Amino acid sequence: MALLDRTPARTAPAAHPAARPLGAGLALAALATVVWSGSFVTSRALHDTVPPVQHAFWRWVIAIAAVAPFAARETWRQRRLLRVHLRFLLLAALLGVAVYNTLVNQAGLTTTAGNMGMIMAASPVLMALYERAGGTRLGARRVTGMLVACAGVLLLVSKGSLAMDFAVGDLWVIAAALSFGSYSALLKRKPAEIGGLPFLFSTFVLGALMLLPVFAVSYAVQGGFEPTPGTISPLLYVGVVSSAVAFFAWNKAISVIGAARAGIVYYLQPVCVALLSFALLGEAMGWLQVLCMGLILGGVVLGGAGRGK
Repeated sequence: MALLDRTPARTAPAAHPAARPLGAGLALAALATVVWSGSFVTSRALHDTVPPVQHAFWRWVIAIAAVAPFAARETWRQRRLLRVHLRFLLLAALLGVAVYNTLVNQAGLTTTAGNMGMIMAASPVLMALYERAGGTRLGARRVTGMLVACAGVLLLVSKGSLAMDFAVGDLWVIAAALSFGSYSALLKRKPAEIGGLPFLFSTFVLGALMLLPVFAVSYAVQGGFEPTPGTISPLLYVGVVSSAVAFFAWNKAISVIGAARAGIVYYLQPVCVALLSFALLGEAMGWLQVLCMGLILGGVVLGGAGRGK
């Protein structure tokens, strides 16, 4: 009898510790996704005033300045460790900093912010495939949620016809999605001994250095841009909020819940981008967009809930 009396007291709280990291990881992934949605709107808004490479370069210069007060000292303390893992850091900086955002800015020249957000939602499929190739079981619920959300994205991109008619900018976004999906999967291999802030700061610096020669060519050929409130404010947003805050939140989310589950939350991006581009840029949104948003949201809820079984 005594054993039976003690059993509920020991087993009842067991689910709570697991639920807390899951909830925190999903919240961090959602925060990064919502913030990044705004960066697609800024890429489109600046497409005729700031050249894409210059947009990307100044974004990371601002991000470095924003992160430096919090990360510089710890990065210096880990300098030998960072040097040991320099190849990993270079690859992460190339995929997540130098290539991904530059391609998004380039896409903003010839496609809408809504299309950019919709197509970028394909990157979670690549994240899940990477995890599955690494031996991670995704679970029926998570796969079903991913398929439902992906169906919503495909309907949205094809305008309900499932006939893929891509603009040049859409192709740039597809390349960006591949780069971001690869970056997100790579984060699972981040050496545990490297702190989150030193990793963030070092990849920002390395990415900006990679962009520097291309920036110099762009400046020489295209000239600079006029620093006005209409150009500086969006650059501050993407540099501080969309880079420093969102990348830290996304990297932390993946360390807690994995790239596949964080990728399901990332499907929320086309919904956020569509709403923002409708409100700020006047891009059209009709019944099809609303229907597809419902599919995407349903897939996110289904795939993100529970333990992925």
